Amino acid sequence: MIPEQTLNLTGKVALVTGGAVGIGKASVLALGRAGAFVGIHYYSSKDAAVSLLAELQAQNIKAVLLPGDLTNEDDANSVVDKLVAEAGRLDILVNNSGGLVKRARIEECSVETWRRSLDINSTSAFLVTRRAIPHLRATGSGRIVNLLSLSVQTGGANGAGAYAAGKGALMVFTHTLAKELAPHVRTNSIMPGTVETQHHEIHSTPEMLEAYRKQTPLGRNTMAEEVASSVLFLASDMSSHINGALIDISGGRFLR
Repeated sequence: MIPEQTLNLTGKVALVTGGAVGIGKASVLALGRAGAFVGIHYYSSKDAAVSLLAELQAQNIKAVLLPGDLTNEDDANSVVDKLVAEAGRLDILVNNSGGLVKRARIEECSVETWRRSLDINSTSAFLVTRRAIPHLRATGSGRIVNLLSLSVQTGGANGAGAYAAGKGALMVFTHTLAKELAPHVRTNSIMPGTVETQHHEIHSTPEMLEAYRKQTPLGRNTMAEEVASSVLFLASDMSSHINGALIDISGGRFLR
């Protein structure tokens, strides 16, 4: 028998890394409104995290703040341990934390930038996931959702090669987990297009964003809430037989 096909997450506990802003914030709201108790991890966005927690509490959504540097093993372990201690279990892990360190062509990229890019975009997910696996497996139906980037398809345009490499490692990591953890845990990934969040406000010019819009058949860039809808789908029983998959949310910008 397959599970009841529903988006209802009542009784579930979810951890969203980098959950205070952008796609992470939208995912926290989507999971929380579906009934989940949400652990909101943050590192440098404390004010945004506190504001989001207040917003959730105003909607009677249970949540807890979980600060930490996920590239540090002790911090990564602590984030998982604190959530499980608070909520009693862990059903859903959304590996969203990451980012572009700086734009640099490979011939000009320092070893420090390369290593930092891999650390924040893939090593962090490895550390959190490794700690979370026993709890996810114990539920009998754990779910992991990894947030990639369309840079894994483009190779990292405009000097984002190191970022692309980190997200590419996370894509392969998704496939590894999908095999190793099944049938008790399902692992999938999402490849957003250009999402109009703080990330691109910092790292892309208005001219670049407009060019991306013109390259997209649907005529606009992606919104964080659209990515969060797919996070909710993959975290729910509606995707009960999807494992090791990649969902492309780019408005058809790179049709394969």
